[in-house]
Amino acid sequence: MTHHLRIVHCFRSPVGGIFRHVRDLCEAQVAAGHEVGIVCDSTTGGAFEDRLFAEIRDILALGVTRTPIQRHIGPGDLGAALRSLRIVRRLRPDILHGHGAKGGAYARLFGTAMRLSRRPVARLYSPHGGSLHYDAETLAGRFFFALEGLMERLTDQILFVSDYERRAYKQKIGVPRAPTSLVYNGLRAEEFAPVADVPEAADFVYIGMMRDLKGPDLFIDALKATEEQTGRTLSAVMVGDGDGRDRYAAQAGALGFSNRVTFRPAMPVRQAFALGRTMVVPSRAEAMPYIVLEALAAGKPLVATAVGGIPEILGKDSPALCAPATAALAAKMATVLADEAAYRCNMPSREELKARFGVDVMTGRIEAIYRETLGG
Repeated sequence: MTHHLRIVHCFRSPVGGIFRHVRDLCEAQVAAGHEVGIVCDSTTGGAFEDRLFAEIRDILALGVTRTPIQRHIGPGDLGAALRSLRIVRRLRPDILHGHGAKGGAYARLFGTAMRLSRRPVARLYSPHGGSLHYDAETLAGRFFFALEGLMERLTDQILFVSDYERRAYKQKIGVPRAPTSLVYNGLRAEEFAPVADVPEAADFVYIGMMRDLKGPDLFIDALKATEEQTGRTLSAVMVGDGDGRDRYAAQAGALGFSNRVTFRPAMPVRQAFALGRTMVVPSRAEAMPYIVLEALAAGKPLVATAVGGIPEILGKDSPALCAPATAALAAKMATVLADEAAYRCNMPSREELKARFGVDVMTGRIEAIYRETLGG
């Protein structure tokens, strides 16, 4: 009989791709008979995330525990870490899986502390980009990469979500001393159903966090440049929450888009896909973004920057890829408008996506890694 595991996922921010990844893992792990729980920050997220927690809370035997965890390292970290450690100790996990830089640090530190009290805990870390987004030439980058190197001594397995992420880790931190695995993010079967555009769909849609890393400012500037290139009056919808939202709205207004760029709060992603005919992913940096997988599975054509793991999804020679720059995005957006039906043919097939990025493939591989790690 297979031994069922007690699994705790630890991460800071319950938004975006990390939260999506953890929810998918939790649902699959519960379905496989494991006892699962979540420990994360209580100060991030809004009504949308609260609804997502409500949907999953009842199936988690180890519950959802939220406590304040600050984004940056500071004086408040010691108190937050001690609070979180007490929570995790009570949950008595076999597996502590940390996601993102802060979640990864907490999981590995807590797992090590529990090992000292003779609790055999496996300590796993999924970077999801995290501190790897820092520039190695900056003081902050050197500091965080040094910390990552030190944390390897407390790590039983590093799970990378893309080959890009694995290469970035080797380049910036060094060849990992801990064992590593590559496990792509996966989608549920129902996500491969097509999404039809609403009748009044805009020309383009942006979906994501309202922060510079994700490139909303590049998208707005590229929309203006595309208008100038094509001589067409264009429209767009921008869906998402974040600190930069008001600044981007002001940018759009200053470029004359007040009535043609609509800002909408975060919503279920398949609902957002229907709001624009073509999606633009203008990110300056990524790990392995779910939003690209979800869009392609839903039959949504997209323009995307060739950053992070995006070329691993689309294919490195895909005509949908461009540099994270205004001119490059605008040129690609103009190509879309020239023949939208022909552009759709550049997207990978659903069958190909299912074989590589199915949630069953992802969760099966991760459970096997958990068991290998405990066995070791």
